[in-house]
Amino acid sequence: MTTLSETPPNRTHRRIRRHPGARAGRQARGRTAALVVAGLLAVPLAPAPPAQAASAAQLAEICDIYCDARDPASATGDRVPVTATIHGRTLRLHVSDPDVMGWGSIEGGQPGDEVWLDRSFDGGKTWASGSRLGATTVPSGSTGWRTQMYNVDDWNNTGVGALRACGKAGDRAEIACTAWARNDRNAWSRSTEAATALMMLWDRNTGLFETNGWWTGANALTAVIDNARISGMNSYRYAIAQTYDKNVNARDGQFRNEYLDDTGWWGLAWVAAYDLTGDSRYLSTARADADHMRAYWTDKCGGGVQWNTGIAYKNAITNELYVQLNAALHNRIPGDTTYRQRAVEGWEWFRDSGMINSGNLVNDGLNDSCANNGQPTWTYNQGVILGALAELHRATGDAALLETAQDLADASTTSSYLNPGGILREVNEGDDCTSDGASFKGAYVRGLGKLNAYLADRPYGAYLDRQADAAYGNDRDALGMYGPHWAGPLVRPASGHGCQHGALDLLNAAEAG
Repeated sequence: MTTLSETPPNRTHRRIRRHPGARAGRQARGRTAALVVAGLLAVPLAPAPPAQAASAAQLAEICDIYCDARDPASATGDRVPVTATIHGRTLRLHVSDPDVMGWGSIEGGQPGDEVWLDRSFDGGKTWASGSRLGATTVPSGSTGWRTQMYNVDDWNNTGVGALRACGKAGDRAEIACTAWARNDRNAWSRSTEAATALMMLWDRNTGLFETNGWWTGANALTAVIDNARISGMNSYRYAIAQTYDKNVNARDGQFRNEYLDDTGWWGLAWVAAYDLTGDSRYLSTARADADHMRAYWTDKCGGGVQWNTGIAYKNAITNELYVQLNAALHNRIPGDTTYRQRAVEGWEWFRDSGMINSGNLVNDGLNDSCANNGQPTWTYNQGVILGALAELHRATGDAALLETAQDLADASTTSSYLNPGGILREVNEGDDCTSDGASFKGAYVRGLGKLNAYLADRPYGAYLDRQADAAYGNDRDALGMYGPHWAGPLVRPASGHGCQHGALDLLNAAEAG
């Protein structure tokens, strides 16, 4: 049985009955959560069914501390995280954090007005199996009314949930909905809130994150693992084994594929999983990944791992990951000499390759003449090398490695090109969270955070705190979801997990430092 927490408080699982098609229905009949802007949805709606004419999906009762459809009069808390208005009415989502339940209310209206809850288990993308929960109307003689209470999470089955309150004037077709929000379970800090929001985007069927990105999924899982280690919240450890079991035989097996940088990201994810769990199969897979990368170390440009099994391009990210993964394996395998030698060789080649430019920033790769190609200094290329050098210093004790790492970190943290106004911004940063670039900043701050935590004086702690404060204050919605711009304004794309794992990487690094 999958749980969302290792220590659920006073569970009294009673009257648990689920409509057998509820889960499938959510996937097959999910409505797209488009047109939601600033928490308000106003679209024509067919006349709502009477409260007693609930659909079969609505009858899929969920029980947590209490079961669905509990009287709000018994709530032990009342917090209102989000509101919306329509035709002079005010809609409120009420959350009772101790009960992990919520209810909706409508105020300032007239008899016949309607109010209900929607419940989603994918961050507000779909909610068909949780639509119109507790639908009710304002009775005669009243100007407001409220629904019954419903659970936010489906603790044992579907996962991390969210609620919103919706309603309409009785004599008008338009509806309004608040933004999505949830209780404070698994959200006692900035980083745990972000981890919980990220887990809303984890697909239990595939074991990957929403949109099923391959290398970005490795980064998202790493961010969740790091959060468990740094914050002490173990609620989502189940995703580690399930991701592994569902995908270990995918692609070329053992998380290997034709893109050698993809293989490196997964290898580091399984090193992190091994560190957290002690499960040796994760370390074995990380070794298989490193060995796969080694098979594509070639003589072109004097060495280095090529980007793709069929493409001879030598680029920065692949070789930075190669150094870090091999150094990390040496540091975890007693008596190893092979992975240490590979890491040292990889760093010496990278250092001399010319990809580090005169400003101590790293360009994307080498051209056909084996010279720096002058392509963008993507943020992730500035960060992964920092984590790699910290691991390699641990492996060798070579003080020059930390000196070089700090030179590189000083360059990237003070670059006005990468940090306009003092806040990190990806080169050519867009408004989406699905592109490769949406994940780059997360990899940067993860590497910087590893170096910062490795150094006794924590020289980059203030930088990380500044980034975290900016993102939390300017780039976060009521659900704890983040957009692409840490300096703001908040843009909430319809899909993609890159922005969310990047924010979690940032909050992890700031908390660790």
